[in-house]
Amino acid sequence: MDFSGGRGGGGSSAGDHHDGGSDSHRRRKRYHRHTAHQIQSLEAMFKECQHPDEKTRNQLSRELNLNPRQIKFWFQNRRTQMKAQHERSDNCVLRSENDKIRCENIAMRQALENIICPSCGTTSISDDPYFDEQKLRIENAHLKEELDRISGIASKYIGRPIQQLPPLQPIHVSSLDLSMSSNNNNNSNFGGTSLGLDLIHGNNSSGLMTNLPLNAPTAGISDIDKSLMADVAANAMDELIRLLQGNEPPLWTKSDAGGRETLDLESYERLFRGSYGRLKNPNARIEASRDSGVVIMSGLALVGMFMDSNKWMELFPTIVSRARIIEVISSGMMGSHSGTLQLMYEELQVLSALVPTRQVYFLRLCQQIDQGTWAIVDVSYDVPHQESPFSSAHKLPSGCLIQDMPNGYSKVTWVEHWEIEDKAPIHHLYRELIHSGLAFGAERWLSTLQRICERFACSMVSGNSTRDLGGVIPSAEGKKSMIGLAQRMVNIFCCCINPCNGQQWTTISGQAEYEVRAALHKSTDLGQPNGVILSAAATVWLPIPPLNVFNFFRDERTRPQWDVMSNQNPVQEIAHIANGSHPGNCISVLRGFNSSQNNTLILQESCMDSSGSTVVYCPVDLQAVNIAMSGEDTSYIPILPSGFTISPDGRDAGGGGGGGAAAAATSSGSSSAGSLVTVVFQILVSNLPNARMTPESVTTVNNLIGNTVRQIKAALNVCSDDGR
Repeated sequence: MDFSGGRGGGGSSAGDHHDGGSDSHRRRKRYHRHTAHQIQSLEAMFKECQHPDEKTRNQLSRELNLNPRQIKFWFQNRRTQMKAQHERSDNCVLRSENDKIRCENIAMRQALENIICPSCGTTSISDDPYFDEQKLRIENAHLKEELDRISGIASKYIGRPIQQLPPLQPIHVSSLDLSMSSNNNNNSNFGGTSLGLDLIHGNNSSGLMTNLPLNAPTAGISDIDKSLMADVAANAMDELIRLLQGNEPPLWTKSDAGGRETLDLESYERLFRGSYGRLKNPNARIEASRDSGVVIMSGLALVGMFMDSNKWMELFPTIVSRARIIEVISSGMMGSHSGTLQLMYEELQVLSALVPTRQVYFLRLCQQIDQGTWAIVDVSYDVPHQESPFSSAHKLPSGCLIQDMPNGYSKVTWVEHWEIEDKAPIHHLYRELIHSGLAFGAERWLSTLQRICERFACSMVSGNSTRDLGGVIPSAEGKKSMIGLAQRMVNIFCCCINPCNGQQWTTISGQAEYEVRAALHKSTDLGQPNGVILSAAATVWLPIPPLNVFNFFRDERTRPQWDVMSNQNPVQEIAHIANGSHPGNCISVLRGFNSSQNNTLILQESCMDSSGSTVVYCPVDLQAVNIAMSGEDTSYIPILPSGFTISPDGRDAGGGGGGGAAAAATSSGSSSAGSLVTVVFQILVSNLPNARMTPESVTTVNNLIGNTVRQIKAALNVCSDDGR
C-alpha cells in the first residue's frame, strides 16, 4: 500500500484542511454518540464489573451497536471519573478532620493559657510552657496515687474497683464473695493462708502478648551464622515446594472419611533421606498433614501479614499465643518480601489449660515463585551459642503456597510437619486429638485463616446487616468499632488460657470428671481492669457433636440454662453483626431482663470453623457500648472476658480435614464422636497489686465452674458419670 499520496506538496493543503474539518466534525458528533439506553446499559454493567474482559466488551458492542474500542474507552473514562469523585470525597473528609483538629488545638492552647492552680485557685504566672507541663505531670501523678488509694478502700465496700477513666462506668464483674488478703509484707499472715499462685505481670491490653523466654538470644548473629541460616532456609524451601506440589512417588494419602491428607513416611524418607529423625529418639512422633482451600484475601496482602509478627498473631489468635521477630537475616529484593529471611520465635496453643504450648525458634523464608505465586517456609533452627529449651518439638519444613486468583481471592495450600518427643504424658482427654495430628495440623491453620479473612471482609462492608435489629448500630464506623472491641475481647480470652513465659497452670481442684486449674496475673493495661485477675479453666468431655454444643452456647434463648450469673433470667439480642459466612460467626449485644442490671449489657462473639469453635462474652457498661456504637475509640474500654472453647475429641480423625471453613458444619457436626469443652472464667480479685488468692476464693471459683458444668450437662441430658 502506498501511503505517500496523503503527504504530497502544497497542492494537497486544501484537501488536508477539508479532511481536518471533517475529522473535527466527526469528533464532535462522537462526543454525543451514546443514547440514554446505551448509557443505562453501560452503567448497569459497570456496577457489576468495573474491568470487563474482551469477551464481555464484544458482547456489549453487539448489544448496543457500538465499537469494542468505544466500550473500552467508556469504561476507562468511567473508572477515572469514579476515582476523581472518591478523591474529592476523601479530600472533603480530610479537610473536615483537619478543621476539627485545628479547633481542638486552639481550644487546648486557650485552656493552657488559663491554667488555674489546683492548690490556691490563682492563675499560673509562669511563662515557661515546659515548666507548666512538668508541674501538671507531677500533680497528675499525685492525683493518680490518691485515686488508687481511695479506690482500693472503696472497692472493699462496693465489691468492684473504681476505674480511672471518668467517661466510663466500671464494668460489673461479679457479686461473688471473693475473699482476699493483701500481702504488703511478705511475712504477713493476715487474711488467711495463701495458695502461692505466682503473679504474671504485664498482660497486653490487646491480648497479643509477645513475651520471649528468659533465655531468648539478645546478642547479634554473626555473618557465618547468617550464611548457615540462609542455606538451611533454602534447603527447607526446596523440600516444601516438593511437598506442596509434587506427588511422585505418592507422598500424600487421603483418608476414606473426609479426604484428609497425611504424609506417607516411607515415601518421604526415600525422597528426603535423613531429613527427619533429628531428635534421634525412636519414640518421637511425626505429625504431617496437607490441606488447601480458597481464602478471601489477595496473595500480596497475605504475604505482608505473614511476614509481620503482630499481624501473624492477629490472623491466628486461637493458635499463635505469642510471636516475635528475633532478627531479620536478609531483606527482600526491590522493596518486596521475596527473599526475606527472618529468625522468629512463637508459641502455639490448643485452647485448653490441659495442653502445654509448643515453643519453637524457627527461620521463615518468603520467596516469589512466579507472578502472583508465593511460597513461605518455616523450619526449626537452634539459635547459635544458645542451649535450646524447646527440644521436645521440632518443626520440619512447613508452610504454604499462596496463588492469586482472578477474583482477588487466593488459593492457599498448607503443609504442617512436626517431629514431637512427648517428655510428659498427654492428658487423656486430648491424647487422641493430638496424636491424630488435628490439634496442630494443616486443617486447623487453613480453616482459621479462612475464618479470620472472612471476618476482615465483613468488617470492610459498609452497609449494615439485615439483622442489625432496628438500626441499633447507626453507622459503618460504629460497626467497625464494635468489631474491633469484640476482636480485642477474643484476643484477651485466647491469651488468658496460656500464661506467659512458660508458666504453668496450678491445679486447685481435682475431681473424677474434671480438674480446675487457675493462674493469677496483674493487669495494668487500659484495656483491662487494673488489679489482680484470676483465670480459672476446666475441660470436660461431652458425648455430643461439637456443632450441637456450639449452637447451645451461642443461642441467647438457651443462655439461661448454663449462665450461672444470670439467675436463669432470659436475655434479648439487641444488636447483631455477622462476621462470616456461617450463621454462627457473629457478634451480639445481649440485654438481660433483670431490672437490677439495666446499665450492664453482654458483648458476645461466637465463631466456628472445621477445627473447633469458641463462644466468648463479657459484661460491658451501657455507656461503653454507646461509645463503641458511635464509632469512637474503644481501646480504653475495660473488658474481662470469659467463655467456652469447643473442639472435636479426635476419635474420628477423618472428619477433621479437607474442607477448611467451608466444611465447618460437617466436620464440627456428626463426624466426631464427642466434644471437648473448656470452661474459662476471669474474675477481678482485687485492684491491690499484691493481692493473693485465699482458700475461700478458691472455693468460690470451684463452685462457679462446678455449677456451670452441672447446668450444662443437665440441659444437654448428659449423665454426670459420662466421661473418658
